[in-house]
Amino acid sequence: MGFPQTDEGDLARAGYRPAFRRRLGAFAAFAAGFSYLSILTGVVQNFYLGYGRAGPAFVWTWPVVFLGQLCLALCFAHLAREYPLCGGVYAWSRRAGSAAGGWLTGWVYLVSLVVTLAAVALAWQVVLPAVWAGFQLVESTSQNAVLLGAGLIVISTLLNTVGNRWLPAVMTAGAVAELAAAVVLIVLLGLHAVRGPEALFETTAADAGDGLGIAGAFLAAAVMAAYVMYGFDTAGALAEETVRPRERAPRAILQALLAAGGLGFLLLVAAILAAPDPADPRLGDVGGGLPHLIKQVLGGPVGSVFVGASVVAVFVCALAVQALAARVLFAMARDRAIPGWRRLGRVHPRHGSPDAASLAVGAVAAGLLVVNWDYESVMTAVVCVSIVWANLAYLFTTAPLLWHRLFNRGSLPPDLRGRWGTLANFVAVVWGAALIVNVGWPRASLYGEAWYQQYAAPILTAGLLLAGGLVYWLVWPAAPTDRRDE
Repeated sequence: MGFPQTDEGDLARAGYRPAFRRRLGAFAAFAAGFSYLSILTGVVQNFYLGYGRAGPAFVWTWPVVFLGQLCLALCFAHLAREYPLCGGVYAWSRRAGSAAGGWLTGWVYLVSLVVTLAAVALAWQVVLPAVWAGFQLVESTSQNAVLLGAGLIVISTLLNTVGNRWLPAVMTAGAVAELAAAVVLIVLLGLHAVRGPEALFETTAADAGDGLGIAGAFLAAAVMAAYVMYGFDTAGALAEETVRPRERAPRAILQALLAAGGLGFLLLVAAILAAPDPADPRLGDVGGGLPHLIKQVLGGPVGSVFVGASVVAVFVCALAVQALAARVLFAMARDRAIPGWRRLGRVHPRHGSPDAASLAVGAVAAGLLVVNWDYESVMTAVVCVSIVWANLAYLFTTAPLLWHRLFNRGSLPPDLRGRWGTLANFVAVVWGAALIVNVGWPRASLYGEAWYQQYAAPILTAGLLLAGGLVYWLVWPAAPTDRRDE
């Protein structure tokens, strides 16, 4: 039986009935991806991490990471055009690879997104006390981060459950505000530059704890860029809420990464050239970093305005992360591939949102914050683990796609068989594997001094995969057969 070439026809071919209202236009789709990338969240939150490891020259890790992630984005743009379905990499890997591989991809990505939501929520500790000291509610930094982060997750969960009318509007407004604030901030910092471009090649490399010397310092510093530049697939995960998703979702994926990559690099350059004292130890400290630099350069009142813009950016970023996580959970539940699928795989008839999935994501993310209650170093470790898992899910998507492109081209639609697409796919696979190894490499500077802290990424990743195997064994009898388009 044939189906018309329409948005709803794509769903019918995949075996689904329409569940969402299509409200997202071209800019709203872009805003969803840009809100997740959110340079005023990731760069502001983790500037200290890159600067503290390699000094001003760490800025050059940014374009390297950008080019690698761009190859991933090109692969995802092709997949979003061919499979405009809710769930992003889960839906794509399930159809470009296999049902079992898609399930593992969805499992890893879902957990990484929940961890990312907790990590993003912790960013309010970096910016809110810098705006007003009264936001330091308790003396302990880690405990205050949990309190502020939990409040952010509660607000985000509320907006994610009330429907897909308010959520796109808030994310769109937030993206516009962040774009404007980022451009103005770059201009103002540029006007306050006190040194020339040669400063961008200065290094004050610290021991990264991996025995690789200055190279290890730069590899550790690259974690900052890696944390910002993932999640660009958000627009594809919202495909069933987008009008003409085959056209708009691929474009939004690339536009979001290009905008964040370009503005983020300019912001880093402007900040380093404007820094009054490049040797200031607070630039590489979690309690200082970019908020400290901005207030130094622009003065307290003006600096507080831009740090306040970061507060809004963190809020909108949390909304986007939770929206993406809820759609992945909903998509897996719709395929009966997760415990509790009957409730988690429903869209609220009035709100038009996967409300149960949103509540579940918020509850688990808030619970993860408790781990950070008495351990300030956990903040950095959580960021690193979330990067490893997200890029592992990306690798589980691009590697099977590359296999089919090279050895089983007949199983793929014509649009996925192009020569240049295969080259980008090959680079994406190699890059993804290298990025996972680099971020997950045991380093005292990122994970902590104890051996179990340094090996947190491989230990927790092994546990995640084992847990995933157990869950898959429990739910696979209920899961439908592979719905991959023939």
